[in-house]
Amino acid sequence: MNSQKSMVSSQAVTTNLADTKMKAVNKKFQANGITNGIVSGLTYGIYSTLVVVASGYDPLMSAVGLLSAPFIASGLNDFFAGLWLLIFNWKKGRLRELGRTLKTKPGQMLVIGFLLGGPIANGAYLVGLVLAGAYAIPISATCSLFGALFSWIFLKQRPTKRVVLGMVMCVLGAITINFVKPEGAPNFTLGIICALIAAVAWGLEGVFSSFGGAMIDTDVAVNLRELISGVVALLIIIVLFGQFPLFKETLMTVKPMLWLALAGLSAAVSFVSWYKANSTIGTAVGMSLNVTYAFWGVIFSVMFLGQALSPTIVIGSIIIVCGAIVVTMNPLDLLKKKED
Repeated sequence: MNSQKSMVSSQAVTTNLADTKMKAVNKKFQANGITNGIVSGLTYGIYSTLVVVASGYDPLMSAVGLLSAPFIASGLNDFFAGLWLLIFNWKKGRLRELGRTLKTKPGQMLVIGFLLGGPIANGAYLVGLVLAGAYAIPISATCSLFGALFSWIFLKQRPTKRVVLGMVMCVLGAITINFVKPEGAPNFTLGIICALIAAVAWGLEGVFSSFGGAMIDTDVAVNLRELISGVVALLIIIVLFGQFPLFKETLMTVKPMLWLALAGLSAAVSFVSWYKANSTIGTAVGMSLNVTYAFWGVIFSVMFLGQALSPTIVIGSIIIVCGAIVVTMNPLDLLKKKED
């Protein structure tokens, strides 16, 4: 009888120990996902600033045509990001995985996301930056709303009320920032529309990346994403719009190429972190953390690009950051910990 009680007690201890270890693993998994989401937002804010700097140099600055300079900048930036990741994967001995991934169904689903988030979203985003300035950055951040909506519809990732509240706050922050039309924006309304197109396309990419990224090495997936996106964007502007002279002249100009190379490095880090976040903590939370790039992008634009600091930018940025915090965690948990 005593031996049976001892066995039951031993099993209970083993089960509790296993549960404790599992909770610790899940907590670490969640923490890594949140960290990746925050890093993706910070580095994309850096990318947004650097690509604007690159576009301020000739021949990109004086390029004729609404799409010419943005698509050249977008294509070269993504291509540089792909090259940075190609070097990284080469050192890790994963080059063969690039071809193998494209032959799988998850890999082919990712390619659809690459095309939506690369040439379409990034091109529209850069056009929005040209037309509406830094004010286009937070509008594109509504991609978290579309990402959560599409993941709810297609991936059955039903967001909690708290996550929905955080996403709404991010959207309200973006609206606040754009409430007052800035001075010097050549076509503010069209720029905002382009930023919104980027948000929808990025929302769809988040769904595809969450589906395929959970089954494919993130570093390999993002490497393919950047290379495919860069090549397609350059082919569109060179072949369809006949902008090979602009492409060639840009390649031969040192300053914009240097800034685009640095922007590509920032974009590479951002997308790797974003894909990892989406595949570990879900599209809704991953994208909501990623959209903090709206805050960083505006702050860096004020600091380094001379963007005017208005009350709407300050208030809207604070709302976005608070929204991201609400998505990530329950603020009441902090009060509970203090009471404990």
